[in-house]
Amino acid sequence: MAQQYLVTGSGPVGTTIALQLAGDGHQVTLATRSGSGPTHPLITRVRLDATDSAAVQSAIFGASAVFHCIHAAYTVQAWRATLLRAEEVVLAAAGVQGIPVVFPESLYSYSRPDQIMHEGSPRTAAGGKRGIRAELLAARAASSTPTVSMVASDFYGPHAETAHAGSRMLEAVFAGRRLYAFGNPRLPHSFTYAPDLAAAMIRAADLPETWNRVLHAPTAPPSTQEGMAAAYARAAGLQAPKITGIPSPLLRALGLVHSGSRELAEMAYQFDKPFVMDSSDSEAVLGLLPTPLEEGAASTVAWWTRQRALQQA
Repeated sequence: MAQQYLVTGSGPVGTTIALQLAGDGHQVTLATRSGSGPTHPLITRVRLDATDSAAVQSAIFGASAVFHCIHAAYTVQAWRATLLRAEEVVLAAAGVQGIPVVFPESLYSYSRPDQIMHEGSPRTAAGGKRGIRAELLAARAASSTPTVSMVASDFYGPHAETAHAGSRMLEAVFAGRRLYAFGNPRLPHSFTYAPDLAAAMIRAADLPETWNRVLHAPTAPPSTQEGMAAAYARAAGLQAPKITGIPSPLLRALGLVHSGSRELAEMAYQFDKPFVMDSSDSEAVLGLLPTPLEEGAASTVAWWTRQRALQQA
């Protein structure tokens, strides 16, 4: 039966969720500050500030669930100014409607990222961006509105152009040039296929037994940054690029004079040691399995190639 949903944010997650829902015949209101997003007969794009209570209450009316996927500039200040307030507003509006809010979530809040991260691992990180993610999870747990937090590792896939395994890596593959990666590019690292994250969030919205839980999006066994680049190269029929790691101390030194490097350096720990999540428990609950790397890489390369052809036309 066709239903109506509200999706906030048109980044890679919000866009993928909206397209999957519309592809299944559901009506989608896609709300962003700019009114941007994919074009589809069942997707209605609206301009909306997620911190505006009245606007959110209006947009949410009639929805069966909310997929709250907004982001903010990649700084602690922007996150604190926007994300906490927006979630408070969306949770309050959804609570009035009696519907769940499903969030994409990162691994930032995990206390011991040097160990394999499971659904039951402690999430008490403090300070910086990691601390803000822990605060958001705590606020969701304290809310009377049903929530699901769907944790994913670094994205790859269609629409995930700004990710570590996004356009920068693909451009190196297609240009046959050296790829500069963060940290040690040969360490195990989990990568979540963005369509798998979207599918898991959609499934959870319809499963009350998953509400008020933190789940892991189905994620294939860990690869490496080098392995991801090689998978893209195989999918494209090209030779894998040479790869050089950027040591974290160098990234931190660059951060002294370059704000973008400073923000990235805060999260460099993810590439200095194995960074691995396990999603087997959530896969069983959701009845979903991750897309194999070779299949996800092929889909990503095909999408990226089409996008570049359209841009050059």
